[in-house]
Amino acid sequence: MSLTSAMFSGVSGLLNQAEGINVIGNNIANVNTVGFKGSRTLFSDVLSTTTASTAGNSQMGHGVQLQKIDNLFSQSSLESTGNVTDVAIQGDRFFALAKPSTAGNTAITPDAAYYTRAGAFRLDGQATATLAGSLVNPEGYVVLDSEGKPIQIPLTNDLAAPSATNMTFQKIVGIDAKGVMSLLYADANGGSKTYYYAGAAGTTAPLDASVAANYATVTTAGTSGQLGTVKIGNPPGMDKLGGAMFKATNQSGFPDAAATTTWASNGVTEKLFSNNLEQSNVDMANEFVKMILTQRAYSANSKTITTSDEMTQEVLNLKR
Repeated sequence: MSLTSAMFSGVSGLLNQAEGINVIGNNIANVNTVGFKGSRTLFSDVLSTTTASTAGNSQMGHGVQLQKIDNLFSQSSLESTGNVTDVAIQGDRFFALAKPSTAGNTAITPDAAYYTRAGAFRLDGQATATLAGSLVNPEGYVVLDSEGKPIQIPLTNDLAAPSATNMTFQKIVGIDAKGVMSLLYADANGGSKTYYYAGAAGTTAPLDASVAANYATVTTAGTSGQLGTVKIGNPPGMDKLGGAMFKATNQSGFPDAAATTTWASNGVTEKLFSNNLEQSNVDMANEFVKMILTQRAYSANSKTITTSDEMTQEVLNLKR
């Protein structure tokens, strides 16, 4: 095997270690990105050349190649924010989102939805004669409910309200472990009442059974009031889209289209925590160790090239 083969092996090491440092740099850059899931670089050797020897066939490698950049979906720590519409997931599920301005009664198919662990939600303020607005993420993507439809908040509580007095929406005051929202409504005389926002009566009862009298139905808005969360069979197979969002693929698998049973947390093994956000799962100490190892590997590969060059120069000097 010629000395130039050693050079090409060294070059492959340089190129692929550079890709490795790109992944590490991206992880560190997103250490404070809410809901960010870090990546790792996997390398593999290149097809080897078989050479004859007295001890039988021997194989000599030709360097390294990038095998796969894996997304890591380990659970990260939760940070208390004091904002009721900040929601974190404990478990393996994902929030489901739809494109901005998606119609309220539109059921989103699993392949058209976007998935995220970043639960920094808010009302978009796009009030109408019947709605107080939709629940959206910072980029305007609409949060889906347990039926796969955009969550829209009714402006008034005349949807089966226990009170005879029509009340107007004030704010979201709570989200329980199942994702069922409680909404505060008030009338012109200063009276107020909290209602639990859900779809057809009895579909998704609040965890506290004592509030059944205030369990409002929201048939006019056409959606349930439970934040939708879905289980992805193979999360590393999803495509990253930016904005801490992912898209399901054939490799990752799609959630079952039976939204009422698949797109909802049970509040026990899978819980939602209001007033919290899941932080990035990047471990700074681990990333810096990887950075040092990658830098040393890069230097070693460059040394392979310079050494091969020096040996080639010695061969050329034989003619003198």
